[in-house]
Amino acid sequence: MSMSFEPRLYDEIDPEKQPSLVEALLPVVGMILFLSVGIVILDLDPQMPLFWGIVFSGLMGRYYFGYTWDELYEGISRSILMGLQAVFILFVIYMLIASWVSAGTIPTIMYYGLEFLTPTIFLPFAAVLGAVVAFAVGSSWTTAGTLGVAMVGIGSGLGIPDPMTVGAVLSGAYTGDKNSPLSDTTNLAAAVTNTKLIDHVKAMRTGTFISFGISVIFFVFLGLEAGGTIPAERIAEIQSGITSVYNVTPLTLVPLVATFALALYRYPALPSLGAGIFAAVGVSTVIQGTGFATAWEHVHYGTSPETGVELTNKLLASGGLSESISTISIVVAALTLGGILESTGILAAIAHYIGEAVSSVAGLTAGTAVSTFTMNVLAAEQYMAIVVPGMTLRNLYDEYDLESRNLSRAVEASGTTTSALVPWNSGGVYMATAFGVPVLSYAPYYFFGFLSPLILIFMGVTGWNMYYQDEGDSEGESEAETAASASTTD
Repeated sequence: MSMSFEPRLYDEIDPEKQPSLVEALLPVVGMILFLSVGIVILDLDPQMPLFWGIVFSGLMGRYYFGYTWDELYEGISRSILMGLQAVFILFVIYMLIASWVSAGTIPTIMYYGLEFLTPTIFLPFAAVLGAVVAFAVGSSWTTAGTLGVAMVGIGSGLGIPDPMTVGAVLSGAYTGDKNSPLSDTTNLAAAVTNTKLIDHVKAMRTGTFISFGISVIFFVFLGLEAGGTIPAERIAEIQSGITSVYNVTPLTLVPLVATFALALYRYPALPSLGAGIFAAVGVSTVIQGTGFATAWEHVHYGTSPETGVELTNKLLASGGLSESISTISIVVAALTLGGILESTGILAAIAHYIGEAVSSVAGLTAGTAVSTFTMNVLAAEQYMAIVVPGMTLRNLYDEYDLESRNLSRAVEASGTTTSALVPWNSGGVYMATAFGVPVLSYAPYYFFGFLSPLILIFMGVTGWNMYYQDEGDSEGESEAETAASASTTD
């Protein structure tokens, strides 16, 4: 992925407008307060608290820092432009899921999945399959929005709670995404830190595999708890409900094959997903006997099949394009807030002060993790979470004689993976939309999202698997050598 966005660095801001630490934290505290009052106390959707934060930050930028409205609008435009692909994909994913239900693609995957999967092996299987597919296509979003949705249906049929299935799929999807040289965030992390792509991927492997391995072990234990046999009549009832409405045949998998084939040939996500919609309409018309106009109505307004089985009806209900507006408004509002915070120098100031607080390699690694997660919360876009710390902290890594791949690994291990943990971040909104499961419900089971930054911090604290400029490919120094290196720099 090419980088078309250059964030403002703290030293580039007019000294008279450089936010102090307290000033930089004011919008953060305000946003926490607004979200707490709006969502927790008043039981509002996130749009209104985000709107309050936009107004507060905008007024602060205009009348306290002295930026013009045009400057603030320009920052908003840049932020929305950066997140525009996510907005388009959200539109498309609503249509894709509805079209795949109408075509029988998702029902067919559910039908065959219930044939051989059991509750005991299902969760680790979902995680591993998600990792393989995401590595192959280079996209956690494509994996989640297609195969992941079908896995939730299979899991529900097996009696596995949806949040557990989502956690397993996401753990696998982000594992594969982080290690794939086809991934846009992987390429972006390497680009903004001036790191060779192959060096960046190699640097991530150890921590990623450890995090994923622990996650799979957790899912094995969860599967054992959910173990036992599902009554054969229950499986038969679900399958009977599916076949009462859909023609179940391998031909309905054509949209899935078309989408993944294009992704494997390195077509971008939007054309790949769009092709999946057109293929699904064709299958719906030819295989399911749906009228051409009706198939497109399903894409627009969603599906609500009547299979005679309540669980199956619920699993196969989809909203289509018309249901996407509320979700997309959250993303646009969050990107607007992030644009104001970037244009007023708030994001740069936070990254700057985190860097100033660093006094060791351990502190620098932890500070990078905190910085990227903070950007995910404030800017609501995983690209911003990679770009701002990646460019702001480069010189600091040089001062500690650390190779750039330490930084590239840090911003992706704690930036890409945690975006799905923030309800108003484009990643969190997308995943909650695709799976129909709120972020706060699946977050406790998204083990990889927590383990990835924790393993990263462990590396920084122990010095293990850290790469130093004077040692080439050596995998770290002892803690004493690390401390000596830091003190020399100071």
